[in-house]
Amino acid sequence: METVIILVFVVGYLAITLEHSIKIDKLIPALVMMSLCWALIALGIDNFPQWFDSAKHSLLDNFGLLGHEEKMHLMEATLVHHLGKTAEILVFLLGAMTIVEIIDYFDGFATIKGYIKTKKKSKILWIFAFLAFILSAIIDNLTATIVLISILQKIVKDRDVRIWYAGLIIIAANAGGAWSPIGDVTTTMLWIGKKVTTGHLIGYLFIPSLLCMLVPTFIASFLPAFKGNLEIQDSDNDKPKSKFSATMLYIGLAGIVSVPVFKTVTHLPPYLGMMLALGIVAIFAEIYSNSKFSLSIHDAEESDAHAHHSPVHHSLSKIEMPSILFFLGILMAVAALESLGILFGFATSLQEMMPMLGTELHYDGVSDLVVLLLGAGSAVIDNVPLVAASLGMFSEPIDNQLWHFIAYSAGTGGSMLIIGSAAGVVAMGMEKIDFFWYLKKIAWLALAGFLVGAAAFMVTRTFF
Repeated sequence: METVIILVFVVGYLAITLEHSIKIDKLIPALVMMSLCWALIALGIDNFPQWFDSAKHSLLDNFGLLGHEEKMHLMEATLVHHLGKTAEILVFLLGAMTIVEIIDYFDGFATIKGYIKTKKKSKILWIFAFLAFILSAIIDNLTATIVLISILQKIVKDRDVRIWYAGLIIIAANAGGAWSPIGDVTTTMLWIGKKVTTGHLIGYLFIPSLLCMLVPTFIASFLPAFKGNLEIQDSDNDKPKSKFSATMLYIGLAGIVSVPVFKTVTHLPPYLGMMLALGIVAIFAEIYSNSKFSLSIHDAEESDAHAHHSPVHHSLSKIEMPSILFFLGILMAVAALESLGILFGFATSLQEMMPMLGTELHYDGVSDLVVLLLGAGSAVIDNVPLVAASLGMFSEPIDNQLWHFIAYSAGTGGSMLIIGSAAGVVAMGMEKIDFFWYLKKIAWLALAGFLVGAAAFMVTRTFF
């Protein structure tokens, strides 16, 4: 039965990886895979030799001696445990997504365009790189990429030039998301799963992530694509439609940034802090929505509609539910493998067989080579299931170097291929970037940044 469950997971995983080829949204195989894995566990519960206690992170003693009803009760308890942990991540993401949509409702991100005053291509590259690095740490790398490419489309009219900027934005956004607990889904998973703390995550990964962004941007600034000046035409249409746009941008970002502080002070789960932030942002949004925010007579009708429409309801309707359901499916499917002790056994054999890279300060843990391969793997397949699997594989304590290295590798390794990260996929869709163009032009820059950052991590971890 274990073989069948593994086969179901592998087939489902392949379907997720080949999403664009088979033309089936990845949430569908994720949900089917989750349901089938747990159904097979329920049907074959009496045939499994072992059971993994997720709460204690160890195999359960004497599982084979338990009766059928006891095993079923244990399975149900485990299922509820994993559902609770998964729900924490999903509710957190729902809150963050809603705040971002509220900011967008007031056209808050248009404020960022006002910061760009230069016409020099290389300077614009550096501005966008730093904006991507900082924004992705606050609102997550996917949203930061969407926002910045949208702004980029208004500034750079030549698509051939614009896709170069988009490629570097992907690298910078993924690098920025790696060092923040709210910057990437994978780091959020590790943070909520109590594998990393905010202070140590920033301390370990800020410099490696910064170098991961700086090195490719520095090299790219000397390439022909970023030589010369751009022709930028200012237009009234590019200005924010709401007089509250800047205010809502700052309130929204402050709300999201306050979540780690809330967790540190109260020791409560992060999703509660995110719900509090959402509630506060929503109060201001409802107040401001009663005012017309049109800058022209042309938009007056639209403004009247907004004045009588709840921005919170509007924002909730814009939430990307397919992503939420995908996370539910993949996390619960991985939890099924974890419960059977499959991941634990795989991790044990991996630690025994994989040679040490030679940079490790400890020789009884996980090889750095394993983590680097994990980063390379995240360029090919989704980093969410990779990190989810690592949570079930390794039992190292909170703030162990391993978890921070995984956060870095999984977060930044996806930049090496355009399909390797959510930021890359969305940029691919927005700008119709060719897979092989990215592989030829951008991949080597991402690889250089990834390796320099990894080397920096191996050095800086000695100081923490």
